Amino acid sequence: MKLFSFDRELRFGDCDPSGIAYFPSYLNILNGVVEDFWAGLGFPWPELIAIRKIGTPTVHLACDFSRPSMFGDLLTFDLRIVKVGGSSLHLDHVISGANGPRWRARQILAATSLVDHHAIPWPDDIRAALAAHVRAAEGAEATPA
Repeated sequence: MKLFSFDRELRFGDCDPSGIAYFPSYLNILNGVVEDFWAGLGFPWPELIAIRKIGTPTVHLACDFSRPSMFGDLLTFDLRIVKVGGSSLHLDHVISGANGPRWRARQILAATSLVDHHAIPWPDDIRAALAAHVRAAEGAEATPA
């Protein structure tokens, strides 16, 4: 089971003049996938940021690019929770196209107070939702196909 999967066509504005995906655009798309992930988890950013005053900044990001993507390619962004820490969240992203993997990212987010901008523990309801998805993914991996 993939925790979160999002298909997106590579648009003209996502590419450099040669029609190849421009890596800063990739990161912008990835940020949108993370935003959609939080909404799918039941914690949309407008609620987290404006009402609960919780930020989820990226504190570490590592990317490996294996194959270029071109204007018009349909890409699948798969997101998986690797680890839920006290105030951290480790994510693994695999981005694929019709002919296989294109790039991969490992990302660490931190729960922060938007009042004082310090790390905070994940609130119980968010931690429970994250843990439920980890358990569901682990159960799906253990089930034979």
